[in-house]
Amino acid sequence: MAQRIAVLTGDLVDSRKASDPQRLFQALDTAIEAITARYGGQSERYRGDGFQIALPDPAAALPAAVLLRAALIRHSEERQRWDARIAVAIGRDPWQPGQRVTEASGEVFVRSGQTLDTMSEGTAHLALSLVEEPGSDCLALLTRFVDDLIDGWSRYAAEAVYLSLWHEESQQALAKRLGISQPSVHKRLRAARWALLDDYLRYLGQRFKDDPR
Repeated sequence: MAQRIAVLTGDLVDSRKASDPQRLFQALDTAIEAITARYGGQSERYRGDGFQIALPDPAAALPAAVLLRAALIRHSEERQRWDARIAVAIGRDPWQPGQRVTEASGEVFVRSGQTLDTMSEGTAHLALSLVEEPGSDCLALLTRFVDDLIDGWSRYAAEAVYLSLWHEESQQALAKRLGISQPSVHKRLRAARWALLDDYLRYLGQRFKDDPR
């Protein structure tokens, strides 16, 4: 029976230019493994720097995409920013969490791959596509704004966002985790536009929970 799922298809940006590709791919693999475990999904790496993640809960799609990008950016090299293009598609598919991603070929998987292909022709690093759902243009536009926001992150801002999403704890607790002051944490989160990002993720999470079609 078809259920509403999320598929994230992506690839690394300028991976061939990395001076330490082994560390870059290790950061990618570690992030993908942690994210799929957290949200109960399945993932595959392919074509060297490409990947696909299927998640049974659409509400987890954008937090997963942001976590993955934040994980890469926070581990960037001094002179090269690490990042990924990620195309998120949400739609109905018979895929189940125990099934390998490479065995799936439904419309939501195809749409995610096609969206990534179109992204490679421009500057976008994050895109959202809702399969067979009218009125999704506004969500895609919101996601373009968030993409632009993430593009401006420093390694420190990305780290603060990553840990805030992962642990969902207070700024005081985050400051203790990072070994810095609470005002410094606040400054990093403000630079990352965390309040706006958090509102966006909560809105989409609630939207996909309230609209299960």
